[in-house]
Parts: sequence; C-alpha cells; structure tokens
Amino acid sequence: MRARTDSDTQDDIHDGPQAGTTGTTEAADAAEPDATDDDADDEHGTEDARRARWTAIGTGALLTLAGLAASLLRLTGSAPAFVPAAYALGAAVCALAAVLGSRGRTRRALWLLIAGVMVMAIGDQAD
Repeated sequence: MRARTDSDTQDDIHDGPQAGTTGTTEAADAAEPDATDDDADDEHGTEDARRARWTAIGTGALLTLAGLAASLLRLTGSAPAFVPAAYALGAAVCALAAVLGSRGRTRRALWLLIAGVMVMAIGDQAD
C-alpha cells in the first residue's frame, strides 16, 4: 500500500491520467482495507460510545434530580407558580435526555441537557 501526500493527490487531479498508465494499482490499493486500522477504530469507537452513553445517562439523571429538588423547594416558598413549573419542565427535558442517551442518541441528549438547564435558568431568573 502506498501512502500519498496531498500534493500527490493534487497532481493526479491537475495532470489527469498519464499516457500508458491505467491506474489499476492505485484502485486496488484504495479498495484493499487495512485490517489493523479497522480493529483499532472499532475498539476505541465502541469504548467511546459506551462512555458517551453512560455520561449522558448520569448527567441527565443528576440534572433531573436537581431540577425536581429545586422545584419542590421553590414550590414551598413564596415564588410565583412559574418558577417551580420551569424547574419541573427543565427536569423533564433532562430526563428525556437521559433516556435518549441510554439508547445511543448522545448528540441529541447533549442538546436536550443544554435546553433543560436553560429552562431551569429562566425559571431561576424569574424568581
């Protein structure tokens, strides 16, 4: 297998096919997968995905509990009804993020965690 630099690739594009060369060796090299790279990517990819799922689950559960606790504390106080409702809504969004994270939708879970914390922050600012 031959490693190409960026300049080699650009020369092939600008010069076009050379007379007398068919390019079959390069096509065969490109079609041949490198088994050691695939094994390493699969191993690290699976581990990283598992870590991302557990992080999304743990963060979602922690933020859900924090939002519910804040909602209950604000409910007993003299805050307007909007404040505990905002905390509860933010906690529900974080719980949904934890569920999505457990199913492997970690990118959506991250955005939902951010949205849930923002909803809780809006409730905190309204107090």
